Amino acid sequence: MKHDDHLWWRHGIFYQVYPRSFQDTDGDGVGDLKGVTARLPYIASLGVDAVWLSPIFTSPMADFGYDVADYRGIDPLFGTMADFDELLAAAHARGMKLILDLVPNHSSDKHPWFVESRASRDSPKRDWYIWRDAAPDGGVPNNWLSEFGGSAWEYDAATGQYYYHAFLKEQPDLNWRNAEVREAIFEVMRFWLAKGVDGFRVDVIWHLIKDDAFRDDPPNPDFHEGLPPNRAVVHFHSADRPEIHEVIAEMRRVSDEFAARVLIGEIYLPVERLVAYYGKDLAGAHLPFNFALISTAWHAREIEDLVARYEAALPPGAWPNWVLGNHDKVRLASRIGRDQARVAAMLLLTLRGTPTLYYGDEIGMPQVAIAPEQVRDPFEKNVPGLAVGRDGCRTPMQWDASAHAGFSDAAPWLPLAKDWPSENVALLAAAPRSILNLYRALIALRKELPALALGDYVPIEAEGDLLVYVRKSAGGAVAVALNLGASPASFPIRGEILLSTSMDRQGEKVDGRLRLRANEGVIVAT
Repeated sequence: MKHDDHLWWRHGIFYQVYPRSFQDTDGDGVGDLKGVTARLPYIASLGVDAVWLSPIFTSPMADFGYDVADYRGIDPLFGTMADFDELLAAAHARGMKLILDLVPNHSSDKHPWFVESRASRDSPKRDWYIWRDAAPDGGVPNNWLSEFGGSAWEYDAATGQYYYHAFLKEQPDLNWRNAEVREAIFEVMRFWLAKGVDGFRVDVIWHLIKDDAFRDDPPNPDFHEGLPPNRAVVHFHSADRPEIHEVIAEMRRVSDEFAARVLIGEIYLPVERLVAYYGKDLAGAHLPFNFALISTAWHAREIEDLVARYEAALPPGAWPNWVLGNHDKVRLASRIGRDQARVAAMLLLTLRGTPTLYYGDEIGMPQVAIAPEQVRDPFEKNVPGLAVGRDGCRTPMQWDASAHAGFSDAAPWLPLAKDWPSENVALLAAAPRSILNLYRALIALRKELPALALGDYVPIEAEGDLLVYVRKSAGGAVAVALNLGASPASFPIRGEILLSTSMDRQGEKVDGRLRLRANEGVIVAT
């Protein structure tokens, strides 16, 4: 299929790489940029179109790169700018795009901007961050809570004020109401876009603007013991403010100064609020990340309802997107089981909209249990015992059955999954019906059929554990039937099976009734 290159992100497939865990080349047990470059042939073999890198900028690593000390520097842990340039050129040579993770909501407390800001109340950069006096009773300015536990306010004894941090105290929030801050980040964007980077995934974009009156967040009536402590309030004033859309429109204008770039926003909101981030006249984010499948119960009717609500909520002309896993959430195979992980792959790659894959999901990597002494995630360290730790979904890629799964010559920074000797790229690539080869087949079929890449989505009424829909375009139509249950099921369809999640029914004729095995999905040319 030929496409308008400016809209490559519509028909493209994104693949998220967590660089610390992808491939180590210098023997320190941590992945690096040369490792990503070395593994580009594998990524290309999947058939994906764009690689999104989690943060690689200079950082003290309090939150593993989401605390940036230099937005234009590469952290030595990952390599050098020359290594980055080599990766970018190699990706482009293979026809793939490269997307960077922009972290504009907060910097590191070691960033020169913040060092200057906290130096004195009269600092020229004081207003680059959010400083407040204590409350009349001497306590914190308001009840806003950190996503990582505790108050979002940290007292600075040297200047006698509090600064705001939506995450760790080592991650002070930038003041996006300050025009100088906006321009500074926009210049960072231009720096990387001028290098040839194809776009940004913007971290916690819905947090950028806070209530200028600093009103307390309302209590969460659904909060109960066992939930993360930040859920005790509804983040009504501290995030998702109406003014955010003006900021994102400015960010989009910077992106549009360069041809064929994409702006993706990380947003955890209900789909009805999420879609506002496309912006007025679609001048906001090209793709406000839709994580709803990650949190929706894995039942046919729940997913059917979610897709219907999302499709109905989309502004005219907006392009949808879907995500099944990322570096913050429990691994797909552990959430829904290995059998259903294959069905989920078919769902992700046949729904209308741009799919994003998380490294390792294509080989069925599980969530790894992390012993207390192995915990690296600051979230888990701050609020232990609530199962909020993210280390288990960030473990090293399982390349082969050699020492350390081919990830490193040294002990890796996080433990490997126990199944790595039998569940790895080398072995699964050689097994014709493996989940890895299912992903490759699904991606190839999506690229071959206009109906799957860009066609309309038409739900078909089904019952029980069956989820059925049609994708159709001027070039034809295909039906997708997914059995989300552990018992066989059937459905009235005529046509020819193009692909089964079991990869053993291609070419099979369906003469009126499609019979599905337990945990099976099929794509049928109708």
